[in-house]
Amino acid sequence: MWGIVPAAGRGSRIQPLAFSKELLPVGSRSDHGTDRPCAVSEYLIERLILGGADKICFVISPGKSDILEYFGDRYGSAQLAYVVQPDAAGLCDAVFRASTVVGDREDVLVGLPDTVWFPKAALGALPDADLSFLLFPVDRPEFFDAVVLDGERVEEIQVKTPQARSNWIWGAFRMSASGFRDLRTLWEQRNRSDEYFGTLVNSYLAAGGSALGIKAGESYVDVGTINGYRTAIALLAASQDGAEPRPALRAAAADGMIASRRAFGGGLA
Repeated sequence: MWGIVPAAGRGSRIQPLAFSKELLPVGSRSDHGTDRPCAVSEYLIERLILGGADKICFVISPGKSDILEYFGDRYGSAQLAYVVQPDAAGLCDAVFRASTVVGDREDVLVGLPDTVWFPKAALGALPDADLSFLLFPVDRPEFFDAVVLDGERVEEIQVKTPQARSNWIWGAFRMSASGFRDLRTLWEQRNRSDEYFGTLVNSYLAAGGSALGIKAGESYVDVGTINGYRTAIALLAASQDGAEPRPALRAAAADGMIASRRAFGGGLA
């Protein structure tokens, strides 16, 4: 299974930085018994591997060679590959550019590299379906891609919609090989006009496609702003020896992400 990491965004919300935002040090990890700073994108890679990915494709902009230099060709048990997105043209463009190496015969996991979320193994709850979303509860869904459900069946993705009908937002998703192929074909048929993944999914559902939403997420922090960065530090500090954060800290993380998260998709700032 492939994991796709869209990492071509400019990071404008947390500039100035002297490096790619995906390498922002957040917390630490043990490296052969020695603690060292951990780049924020390492948390997503760890979770993709726990979800079953054995190959990871970074989609980077031409100026982000520091990501390649940092990670090289392997992370843990996963092999790494890199594809260039010439312009920050949105999440759909980033995800489907990965088809250069991903092909159309393997399932795909997708997450956002400037986020930290729990439980770490939540992607394992996503079923073997054409399209399924890992959902997280929030108090202010109008800042996000809110997922409207009928049971576990996705009825609609409400992209940054005032008075959204659901307080569950997606934080990562899985596509089967055929689902990835069908969504890419639809995106191309729509003249690649969709920047937000949610608008593409709505067209996919209207055309007869199906998607599931799985409420397995508990806390989710976007590290793309100073408030989100501080919240992520607190959340990780509360997670001792790799344990999941306590409920009180999960609630605090939810408060922090509301203030910092734009709708997922276009721009990928």
